[in-house]
Amino acid sequence: MAEPASGARVSPLAHLAERMRAAAVTGPRGVALSELPFLTMVDLRVDPAAEAAERVAKALGAPLPDHCGDTTASARHTLLWLGPDEWLVVSGADGAALTAGLRAALGPDPGSVVDVSAHRTTLELNGPSARLVLEKGCPLDLHPRAFGPGRAVATTVGPVAVLLWQTDDRPGYRLLARSSFAGHLARWLIDAMGEFRAPRVP
Repeated sequence: MAEPASGARVSPLAHLAERMRAAAVTGPRGVALSELPFLTMVDLRVDPAAEAAERVAKALGAPLPDHCGDTTASARHTLLWLGPDEWLVVSGADGAALTAGLRAALGPDPGSVVDVSAHRTTLELNGPSARLVLEKGCPLDLHPRAFGPGRAVATTVGPVAVLLWQTDDRPGYRLLARSSFAGHLARWLIDAMGEFRAPRVP
């Protein structure tokens, strides 16, 4: 494998990209795994009853989710509920610019805005068998009656703590994991996907 150019940004799962591609299963039992690297993630804390919360919501273009597992979204950002006064903003926007804008919206009021983009990376799992793969190692009830698009909660998949976010009803999921544990999670998912590959014909 070629060495990255000096100063080049390397994602936490770059070394497993080919293994994830090779693990993909097509057809009616299909499932695919990939990394979405370098998403901007900003941890936001503010009193939801304060005027600052309204200013922050206006800056983001979306209301702050107010219940466990809820998400809201604007054209550029998705807000994931982490606690009664804490949210994770996931975005494709520049982290420094987003953080500066949110700090300006927060103003002198109590709260915090911290760019935590380097803390996590994102795995994307989708396809007809994606839920079955997750159910091998996730304690949540992921049946559509209990968990669906737009839901995001802290849980575990295999032995790894993640934020599990269902993005659509294909179904598609994003798993936000600490960068230092992402390789272990990716390998666990690759192994769990193996069941859905068609057996080789002798």
